[in-house]
Amino acid sequence: MAERLWAHSARDGDRLRHDLADHLRGTAWRAGAFGEAFNAGSLATHCGLLHDVGKGSCEWQRGLIVAEGHGGRVGVPHKHAGTWLLDKQGFGIMSAVVFGHHGGLPDSVRLKQELRFADDDPLVAEAVQQVGQIVPEIHPPTQIALPPWLPEASNDDPYALDLLVRMVYSAVVDADFLDTEEHFAGAARPFHPVSAADLAERFDQGRQELLKNRPKSPIDGLRQDVYRQCLEAAQGPRGIYRIPAPTGSGKTLAAGGFAVCHAQRHRMKRVIVAVPFMSITEQNASVYRDLLEVEGGHPVVLEHHSGIDLDDGTANRRWQRLAAENWDAPFVVTTTIRLFESLFSHKPAAMRRVHRLAGSVIVLDEVQALPDRLLIPIVSALRSLTQWFGATVVLASATQPPFELLSPLRGTPIRDVIAEPKPLYKALNRVRYRWLLDPKPTMAQIAEQAAAEPQVLLVVNTTRDAARMHELVEGHRPALHLSTRMAAAHRRDTLDEIRRCLAEEEPIAVVSTQLVEAGVDLDFPAGFRAIASADSLQQAAGRVNRSGRLPYGLVTIFDPEDGNKAADMLYGAALEATRARFGAHCPPDDLDALQAYYKARFDFHNVEAAGWEIQQGRQAHDFPRVAELFRMIDEWTVPVAVRYGDTEKLDRILTHLRAGHPGAGAQLRALRPYLATLPRGAARKALEEGLATAVVGDLIEWLGDYHPHRGIDMTSPDPQELVF
Repeated sequence: MAERLWAHSARDGDRLRHDLADHLRGTAWRAGAFGEAFNAGSLATHCGLLHDVGKGSCEWQRGLIVAEGHGGRVGVPHKHAGTWLLDKQGFGIMSAVVFGHHGGLPDSVRLKQELRFADDDPLVAEAVQQVGQIVPEIHPPTQIALPPWLPEASNDDPYALDLLVRMVYSAVVDADFLDTEEHFAGAARPFHPVSAADLAERFDQGRQELLKNRPKSPIDGLRQDVYRQCLEAAQGPRGIYRIPAPTGSGKTLAAGGFAVCHAQRHRMKRVIVAVPFMSITEQNASVYRDLLEVEGGHPVVLEHHSGIDLDDGTANRRWQRLAAENWDAPFVVTTTIRLFESLFSHKPAAMRRVHRLAGSVIVLDEVQALPDRLLIPIVSALRSLTQWFGATVVLASATQPPFELLSPLRGTPIRDVIAEPKPLYKALNRVRYRWLLDPKPTMAQIAEQAAAEPQVLLVVNTTRDAARMHELVEGHRPALHLSTRMAAAHRRDTLDEIRRCLAEEEPIAVVSTQLVEAGVDLDFPAGFRAIASADSLQQAAGRVNRSGRLPYGLVTIFDPEDGNKAADMLYGAALEATRARFGAHCPPDDLDALQAYYKARFDFHNVEAAGWEIQQGRQAHDFPRVAELFRMIDEWTVPVAVRYGDTEKLDRILTHLRAGHPGAGAQLRALRPYLATLPRGAARKALEEGLATAVVGDLIEWLGDYHPHRGIDMTSPDPQELVF
């Protein structure tokens, strides 16, 4: 046996290999630091220490030398030894952390099979013996401390152990990636010097400066009162909070103010704001950067929405995973899809950021957009995060669903930040509704009516309808377009042009998918909305007379005779409940009617039963099955790099990503302005027809035509396409 054991091959350009003892201890140290956030530092440390014990076998070491010569993979499994040792030391299901640190968390049945195999594998015994000589602490003299809350949680919360495994797995995977990255990049990634607890004063000062430069609005006093109530509520204990505030009430700033003040009160390291659509992350991240970042200072706000699946594919796999986002920032803006699909994933690149949720303030903006069929596992996880993992969750929405009716939150205190929301909603009632449902108008008729308005927003349900409606409106007058088929920078430029036209009172018509509804700060005098769920109707109305400068704005709700019927499938029972309860007799901003609507919607969707299979999978520790069932979008979307803006810069980024060089994480962040999305089926068709080419993971580059207003003008082969 050689005098030293190695963990990784030499770095590019030199012959320095990564010492195995150093790697095990470096990973253990980082994992332990991450685990302290949920009182599992010792457990995470030990799992990190054992994760690569299998590399101690002679066969693996020889394989490393051979692979180093040709640049391939070692090809010798190394995960069984640490898995077997953890199990023999009595850690049970926690041994899945080591077994899955490269390929993903297994189900409990497979784990038992692999452990039986490891019992008779000579490589396992050899690796444990060899590594034990250089890292004797893999055999601890005393029992490793488990989280002190675990016995109580085991009796009170049947899903706490599932979440603990996920958290420890995330801590170990992130630590492994960071220690490996340090070796191959030649330098460690430093810990972020700023904590969310340090941001409260900076946020408040930034807000005051922002408001100085904004035009005065008749509802500024109401917005200030909402902000004040949020700051007062932030002094409360950790737990679940609810901000029921109507559109236009300054909810984005108020929720952010709550988050940083609550972090300051409890010395919490991180704020994570999750929103339903990518377009909102772009806007909100920009707002929060203006408030929180100082010139020449360390970046504070991290925007993460790309959705590139770095667990997908085989090329340059090491660099794909090292490049995966780990949310190492004090203020993170992401999407609810990224947040929850990471939490319920079983793959390493997606899950390396999950441990950052512990001890964080998690703001779920526009919570009404969470899918009904996944509400039970989602609210169950939120309860566990607040009860056992030191998090605070903020539920923010103008159309608050009554989540307290759902079984995981029954009996769990939910603190209302706004003491009396009804008077606030009444004071901020700024629109009147017109209903065109029977007879159903055609899209051409709606386009003609909308085109007659000097300034108008027209919202439809799918990208296909948006493209068609845009063509129809342009038959009468110039129009702008917003959808996820456009690159992020294209959407940003379009929003800037919309705001300029509105501010200067120039004529403007905009056709958009529902991405414009939540959190996008636009103020039209008139709006048209294709029939959708009641909460979506009210969100669309929030872009009309938003600042209250008119007595009332007019919102026309229409049911297009020739529209894409995907809306019926997209909204399902929510649309049926809307048709039954709202119309000329009852507007969608009636709070009592909204509560009855949500209850009927939950009952019709049988929400309790819908998420039960996922919950069963969590209890059975069937991590792959849970990940398979937990899909926030039925038709997955694929990130697409498009040639909009600085194409030379785009070429440099894509070349870097394809080559798999160190620093790919920074390149992925630089790629965001160029990203649009396509449904997976449409992306597959584009690849087959030569309209796109693969880059890395599931990221593709668009080679086809790009419309100057509508972006990628490709019809999805799937009639159930979504807009996310």
